Amino acid sequence: MTLRFRDDGTFRVLQMADIQDGPDVRDDTIRMIAAAVREADPDLVVLTGDQIRGYDPAYIDTFLRRRGEEPGARVRLVTEVEARLYGVKRRSPGAAELAGRVADRIERGGRDAPAVLTGDEPPTMDELMDETRRKVRRTFAAFLAPVVNAGVPFAATYGNHDFQCGILIDEQDDIYREFPGCLNPAATGAADAAAGGNADGGRNDGTGRADHADDAGHTPGPADPLVCAPGTFALPVMASDGSGRVAMSVMMVDSGDYAGAPPENDAQYPRYAVNSRGLDLADSDGYGTPSPEAIAWLGSVQRALGAMNGDGMPVPAIAFQHIPPQEFYDCLREVPAWTPNAVEGARTHAGHCYVLDESVCRPGSRLGEAIGCADENVGQVEAMREAGGYFALFCGHDHKNSFVGHVHGMDLGYAPTCGFECYGPKSRLRGIRLFEFHESDPAAYETRMLTWGDLVGRYSSDELRVFFEDHCVTDAIGIRNELRRPAVFAAVSAVAALAAAGLAGLAARLFRRR
Repeated sequence: MTLRFRDDGTFRVLQMADIQDGPDVRDDTIRMIAAAVREADPDLVVLTGDQIRGYDPAYIDTFLRRRGEEPGARVRLVTEVEARLYGVKRRSPGAAELAGRVADRIERGGRDAPAVLTGDEPPTMDELMDETRRKVRRTFAAFLAPVVNAGVPFAATYGNHDFQCGILIDEQDDIYREFPGCLNPAATGAADAAAGGNADGGRNDGTGRADHADDAGHTPGPADPLVCAPGTFALPVMASDGSGRVAMSVMMVDSGDYAGAPPENDAQYPRYAVNSRGLDLADSDGYGTPSPEAIAWLGSVQRALGAMNGDGMPVPAIAFQHIPPQEFYDCLREVPAWTPNAVEGARTHAGHCYVLDESVCRPGSRLGEAIGCADENVGQVEAMREAGGYFALFCGHDHKNSFVGHVHGMDLGYAPTCGFECYGPKSRLRGIRLFEFHESDPAAYETRMLTWGDLVGRYSSDELRVFFEDHCVTDAIGIRNELRRPAVFAAVSAVAALAAAGLAGLAARLFRRR
């Protein structure tokens, strides 16, 4: 499937970030996606990670806190709590526990058997994994329905929660390709890509937006220079004149998930409970980064695109990924801790407070939380600058952020969450980012947020839940950030004043009685 600038020289992309939901995707999320697709009439939709809420109780039996662990072996504390609230029973106890329960059931003749063993036999791990695959397909089918029904091509990369359902991203890539319009390339070759579901999901309606003739002779395969790994690949956008020239490229980058090796025990759970931002997912090693191969590919793919055009020149390119690199902090300026609406930095930037640097950020930018970057700077932004052609890098991951800043010779920006299951800003600020590129100068693109407030209405169908997600705090940093919000500070001050007045009145009455 070939992407192409329209006859009027424009190309539109929607960035959907952090849907982050379980098998039963919330109706409001689907309404948001459908409304944005209708409003934007896009040529491409990019999913920038954490489509799957891997720690959802639905995946409690196959949950992976880290890659390489035994599925369901060490479940996240919040998942255990939610499972209790929703009445979800674990069906994959440890081998010793399972043996004891089975023996107990045999001895009792089935009487008073634990709820986890209500069937004749407990499910095997293979059966549980198959069930998780079905749930993942159901999730994809729900949020992709508005995109697929509109005939819009789409591409997906991955975040730090997708794999945690137990289905790793290479297999999720295969599942995405079952849906019409998926542009994720199969690493095993063109024949397998066709068999994997790259069906006729594009449009050939006279606008030049998408067709299925490969003008550049591009064939996905193991040695394809446009493909690095699942979640890391290039999508060339061809010129509108049918010349076969690559006018621009959309780069999808897998930014990794977590750093370091899995710890050997769960002793860090108490530390996570008091500092979830500093110890994300009870993991003191922090977030991951793009692989060394992906960093090198950012340069080599530009050379490959230049060779396709015959001039050896890098093409204008925008990159999309999940976790932002450290340079995103350069879009901020440090301020005193008492500054209204300031946010404290996370991990390597802890102890410092920031607001947007309006001298580098576009109007309408919002900073709602700390930038959750990796502790290590692997030189991604520098590699993009050295490669040439890259004019922007957009991420998700930090659900309340929607700023766009220009630093290091390129734009660094966010899309906030477009989901209603996870934490994020107020309903009216959740949304999907629209880009419009111009063939004559793709770097001079326009972008704006298509928000729930603009597309649907001020409030969601479960505004109490969204209010909690907007104000939920899990640590001292979160409390301080909330108190820097003027409305929250005013409300807390009013309550404190009323409480003080009440205590003063009580003390006065007690004094008079004496």
